[in-house]
Amino acid sequence: MTAASEFAEGGVRGLLHRADPAVGPGLVLTHGAGGDCRMPLLVAAAGAFAAAGVTVLRCDLPFRQKRPKGPPSPAGAAADRAGLREAVAALRRLVAGPVLLGGQSYGGRQATMLAADEPGMAQALLLFSYPLHPPGKPERLRTEHFPRLTVPAVFVSGTADPFGTPDELRAAVGLIAATTQIVTVGGAGHDLKRGRFDLAAVVAALVAVAPR
Repeated sequence: MTAASEFAEGGVRGLLHRADPAVGPGLVLTHGAGGDCRMPLLVAAAGAFAAAGVTVLRCDLPFRQKRPKGPPSPAGAAADRAGLREAVAALRRLVAGPVLLGGQSYGGRQATMLAADEPGMAQALLLFSYPLHPPGKPERLRTEHFPRLTVPAVFVSGTADPFGTPDELRAAVGLIAATTQIVTVGGAGHDLKRGRFDLAAVVAALVAVAPR
């Protein structure tokens, strides 16, 4: 795996995996409500993408920078999106290619909301375990902004995720006008720790939809 180095610039804090050489695309990855940028999923994904020539910045959202544990507050969501915007800008100064944006669960949701509000912020999205709705409450969909998304997106989701079934995800993704792809992980829940998780397939999917 490509070695990661500590990264701190302005309000951005995280770890950077530099591809060799750093002339290709960049990818900002962030975490869910209960994690941070050191969660195993992000570490593994960053290593796989860096090995494929993508420079990756794993970053802590502002709410996680303020406290090491605990969930985010709805009142801080705008600040978390601002943190992602700053991370994209920081990575854009380091790579020559397009910058992609993604995250797990809450982080992925904030990434999609930022991309919907600011077209051109990122050139593609990578969403691990997008939280379509709270568990047991399928009527409370978190997809109102999907029709405004104009960038390609790859969704990686477990077939046993209580935040959204495969059928619900397919229906939701149909709201997005841009190119989308779904990578399913059989038997996996929201944390994607079970089932066969093929990161190479995820890398190939994002490379396929992302602009050159």
